[in-house]
Amino acid sequence: MTNTKRDNWDVIVIGSGMGGMAAGAALSRVGNKVLLLEQHQTLGGLTHSFSRDGFTWDVGIHYLSGVAPEDRARELLDWLSETPIEFVSLGSIYDNLHIGSAEPLSLSRPYEAQERDLKDRYPDQAEAIEAWTHALREGREAIYKVFLTRAMPEISGDMLDWWNRRAIAKWCARTTKEVIDDITDHPELAAVMAAQWGDHGGRPSKASFAMHALISASYLESGSWYPVGGSTAFAEHIIPTITQNGGETRAGVRVDGLLFDGDTVVGVRTDDGTEIRANAVISDIGARETIDTLLPEECGHQDWIAEIRALPSSIAHYTLFLGLEGDIEAAGATKANHWIFPTGEADVLWTTAPDGAPPCMVATFGSLKDPEHDPGPRQKHTGQLLVWADWASVAQWADQPAGARGDDYADFKRRVEKTLMGQFEQYFPDLAKLVVYRELATPLSTVTYTRHRKGAFYGLDVTPERVMCDGLRAKTPIPGLYLAGQDVASPGIPGALMGGLLGAASIDPKVVSHIRE
Repeated sequence: MTNTKRDNWDVIVIGSGMGGMAAGAALSRVGNKVLLLEQHQTLGGLTHSFSRDGFTWDVGIHYLSGVAPEDRARELLDWLSETPIEFVSLGSIYDNLHIGSAEPLSLSRPYEAQERDLKDRYPDQAEAIEAWTHALREGREAIYKVFLTRAMPEISGDMLDWWNRRAIAKWCARTTKEVIDDITDHPELAAVMAAQWGDHGGRPSKASFAMHALISASYLESGSWYPVGGSTAFAEHIIPTITQNGGETRAGVRVDGLLFDGDTVVGVRTDDGTEIRANAVISDIGARETIDTLLPEECGHQDWIAEIRALPSSIAHYTLFLGLEGDIEAAGATKANHWIFPTGEADVLWTTAPDGAPPCMVATFGSLKDPEHDPGPRQKHTGQLLVWADWASVAQWADQPAGARGDDYADFKRRVEKTLMGQFEQYFPDLAKLVVYRELATPLSTVTYTRHRKGAFYGLDVTPERVMCDGLRAKTPIPGLYLAGQDVASPGIPGALMGGLLGAASIDPKVVSHIRE
């Protein structure tokens, strides 16, 4: 972080998540002076880490795709970074599925390996399995065609959508469940096909299949990877690109409004009344959040605002951060994540919190993925339990500030923690014995760190309507205002990276030439 007296910038970026960092670094690379503002004291958004009692957890990364050495996203990250980020492969097996009472199923890559694994488990479903592989490939290609329009002028984007209308209608306009139902009526295989929906937050009955294909197939194509040193590596390597090229980053600065000159955005106003001007502003806090928290009521463009507000928020979640001591691999921990669906159904949320076993849970162990992690003589390791849940479970405390929610909220959290640990112990009894530290984050934590409505970890829900929404172009109809991050492209770190680059390319065409190289 630098501390200059400059008060007029080429571009101001609001939010230091992956999208904001990518946009800021890309614009800095082509000669723009960028100011990046972050409301929290730690830069990096959901790529940041935190520590307690000698344990350190990443809050938003459990594995990544698209960053193999020859992948385009990896090349773009190298261009954005002052020094390259190092990634380590997690191996051929990246997820383990626990569907009902069936034996756990390991998912491996590439496409051919996963087809073989599924055919071994479901030999009478060979035709359906081959059809699923075809659908994943086609759906992934279809959504890339949509992404291309997000940095284009509206008329050009509309023409490209028309040209690809058949593929878009077949894969983007249908839900994951609709595609799976066309392929198989085998309930367990259907659950396997849908199981990884938590990687993008779109329930199978609501999500665009193309979005599911984009995320699920990415691991089959380029494998699963983890940043060496943990997720803080992104900020450590990308932020210096901004500061070394005449830009600046300021943490602990909350933007509460945009400055206008007529109908054009010309800067931002912070919560202490400071006004900072720029030629353009990029918001990385989410499309809905940009409208609800930064725009004045009289800004106009009500059709666009209504279009964005009509899109629902994605799911909320609980995370139980675990500190463990001992030989966790001998006790059952793996680099691969564990997706647990006790009922055998995948399209489920935890609606009974804090009571009743969650119908879905992901167990992941970050310390095993990072080769720089040193467990020390006490063999200290970290894990996380993630549960996708209904926002309604915490809505009653939403208007109360953190630390002032009372004894009933503290009791609620204790009960949630006990329930999650109980389920963890059922599946990993030996690992549960090694837990020495626990800390629970609720959907209210997501609101605190992201300002996302209803604790939506992934921003806007990935429905067909969201995927095909013209209003989510990087260049908004408000002159001088641009969007970046997950809502512009897709959920997750690679999607936020692409959203950031699309935002930057919409401001400065020189970024486009680097994306195309």
